[in-house]
Amino acid sequence: MKQRAPLTLAAVAAALAALTGAAALTAPAGGPSDGKAATSARMPVERSLLVCPGPSSSDIAETTYTSFTPGAPAGEGKGSARLLGATKDAKPVLEPKEPGKPVGATANGADAPALTGSADGVLAPGWTAQLTTKVAAGRARGVLGVGCTAPGTDFWFPGVSTAKGREDYVHLTNPDDAAAVVDITLFGPDGMAKPEAGTGENIRVDAKSTKTVLLSSLLPATQLADATAHVTTRAGRVGASVQVGEENVGADWLPASTDPAGSLVLPGIPADATSVRLVAFVPGEEDADLKLRLAGPGGAISPAGSEQLHAKAGMTAVMDLKDLTRGEPGSLVLTPKDPKKAAPLVAAVRVVRGSGAKQELGFIPATRPVGTRATVADNRPEQNTTLLSLTAPTADAKVKVTASPGTGGGEPASQEVTVKAGTTQTLAPAPAGGKGSYALTVETVSGGPVHAARTLSLTEDGITMFTVQGLSDDHSTVSVPRAAQDLSVLTR
Repeated sequence: MKQRAPLTLAAVAAALAALTGAAALTAPAGGPSDGKAATSARMPVERSLLVCPGPSSSDIAETTYTSFTPGAPAGEGKGSARLLGATKDAKPVLEPKEPGKPVGATANGADAPALTGSADGVLAPGWTAQLTTKVAAGRARGVLGVGCTAPGTDFWFPGVSTAKGREDYVHLTNPDDAAAVVDITLFGPDGMAKPEAGTGENIRVDAKSTKTVLLSSLLPATQLADATAHVTTRAGRVGASVQVGEENVGADWLPASTDPAGSLVLPGIPADATSVRLVAFVPGEEDADLKLRLAGPGGAISPAGSEQLHAKAGMTAVMDLKDLTRGEPGSLVLTPKDPKKAAPLVAAVRVVRGSGAKQELGFIPATRPVGTRATVADNRPEQNTTLLSLTAPTADAKVKVTASPGTGGGEPASQEVTVKAGTTQTLAPAPAGGKGSYALTVETVSGGPVHAARTLSLTEDGITMFTVQGLSDDHSTVSVPRAAQDLSVLTR
């Protein structure tokens, strides 16, 4: 039998980087020389990729792009980062120069581009970017915020709709040099909805370009008030987000839910929410029976009359939670009734603030924990504009919250926050003397998992426009075998 050559560390690192699609790794500079097995080391990623959707089709849209990398002070290593328009000959829109200092840019009207880009060296670990769009009037009125994401091949969007009065567009952005091919599948309360022939399959997204798909065009004869969209690629990879406009209510982005899991946390439901609607979907073959709890400042409670949800496999489940928070901010926690029967699911909530002609719309999908570290950019220094929500669903936890300098100056400010099990704590951190938008970074210090979300509120003509962005582990480090470790086992 022919003997296989042992894989080199460089080959393993390259393979891992290809699998993640968002980071390249570097080997530790040295390791044990006695031939003994060594444990793996946590190393910072050397390259990160981000994709941002096109902001708006409104001619009166005002868009702010912001980019930030936490980490080492200036001078500790070199790096570069650029976000460019999603075209082959695009010019840079954002070029961060060093960690710890956010940079911003603005664009007006419907021509503001989708962005793709990469960061390497000291700017790669934890690199984040955000786009925030304000539309003062019209069908797309509102503050629309979304974090730029790494490209991928599989996305779940519970909470979409093809009903009259809703316009839900899936934005597909291809950062690579070859075309991507995408499928979009819709699931309603009765299961998979059959699209118009050929419309939801083999959607081509050319290299370095972006494409939008109106979901109602896939089902011209069917109106689904609440549905789940599944976006997958047959070839290549894309960034995917859904932009929602609802007549007389407002507009915002619906980001993808975290990967299917048996327990979920949807953090950052505003205290003054006048309507909260939960949409959940079980992609597997087993139904999910769930307990619902609202984790508020004083602890977790079961919403009266909405303590449980039965979600049938392959069918979108909906529960109207009305004014769930009743004047206190909170986070929705979904857990299986029977821990031994934890069917994985995805979920999001549609949130409305205000009433009548002053309603405003937002979406909160289930998020991963902040893990080691997570960051959100484009927070505003004006009073009552930025609110950070921290939820510890299972155990007490301590986190460190750092507000970066603003794009126009200021000094960073840090504080440690203890979050009791089953509670949501809210705070409004800001830099000292900060001018311009700033970034917020949350790091887990000790204890159980913490989920976080940032709410940005901007007032226009008496309407409190808002958007909520979840914070998830930035995966700025990756486990890499030490150089002296025998990797031949990986070839067996």
